[in-house]
Amino acid sequence: MTAKSPLGRFLDRYAGRTLIVHSGFPPQWLEELLKQPGGGGHFRVDTRQIASGRQTPVEWLLQRHVLPLNLPHPLVIKVSRQAIYMRHLTRAGEVVHPSEIYWFVEEIEDRHHARLLIEGANLAAERGLDPAENEAKAFLDSLGGL
Repeated sequence: MTAKSPLGRFLDRYAGRTLIVHSGFPPQWLEELLKQPGGGGHFRVDTRQIASGRQTPVEWLLQRHVLPLNLPHPLVIKVSRQAIYMRHLTRAGEVVHPSEIYWFVEEIEDRHHARLLIEGANLAAERGLDPAENEAKAFLDSLGGL
């Protein structure tokens, strides 16, 4: 992988960060997200705004590798130099409360709906959890015997 490739530029910019990929939010959802600890730290990308011409590295990644997976929106994406982990933010057809994002990110390396393994200059897609499964196990585990 060269530093000039779209993947290299994407990783240089986003490795160690999280993104929220969406196609619009329900009313008041974004305001609730911004109230959460760290909620404003997620990069937010609206898929309705992706250009069809010259693309940024994140637009390239979304159009070429993420959107074809057909996961529900919104998605939280955690980027590392080894893999790009994805988990959708819906349950029973509804968008989860923004407070659950912390727990999803906490467990995303073990509990993701999809991941893109970085193999040199290539990405290999792997499925994870069934898209119908989306409980925040880390949150439930934190409750212990309650």
